[in-house]
Amino acid sequence: MARLSVFFCLLLAVSACGGRDAPRQQANVRPPTLPVSDDAPQFAAGPISTACLAHQRPRATPARCSCIQAAANNTLSQSQQKRSTLFFSEPGRLQDVRQSDAPANERFWEAWKQFAETAEKLCGRV
Repeated sequence: MARLSVFFCLLLAVSACGGRDAPRQQANVRPPTLPVSDDAPQFAAGPISTACLAHQRPRATPARCSCIQAAANNTLSQSQQKRSTLFFSEPGRLQDVRQSDAPANERFWEAWKQFAETAEKLCGRV
C-alpha cells in the first residue's frame, strides 16, 4: 500500500510538473546526499525542464520546471533524466517501471523516488 501511495504521489508530481519552493544548489554529479543551501534559489536547464514546459501542464512555469531540473541534477544521472522525459507525455509508463521486476527498472524506480522527494522538498513553494 505504501508503494502505491508513493507511486501516485510521484505521478502527481510529474503530471503537475512541479511542487513547491526552496530551490537549492545545483550539482553536475549524481550523489543523492549532496548538501544543498536553503538560502539561494536554484534554477537549471536540461531535458526534464524542457519536457516539463513542453507538455503545458497548468502549473508548469519556467521557475517550477527549472527547479525540478535542479532536483534531477542532484539525484538522477543523465541517462535517467533522459528516460524520465517520457513520463511527461506518457505518465502510465512510470507505473510499468514501478511494477517491473527487472533489476534495471528497480534501480531506476529507487532513483526516481529519491528524485521525487528532492523535487518536492526543493520546489514545493515555487
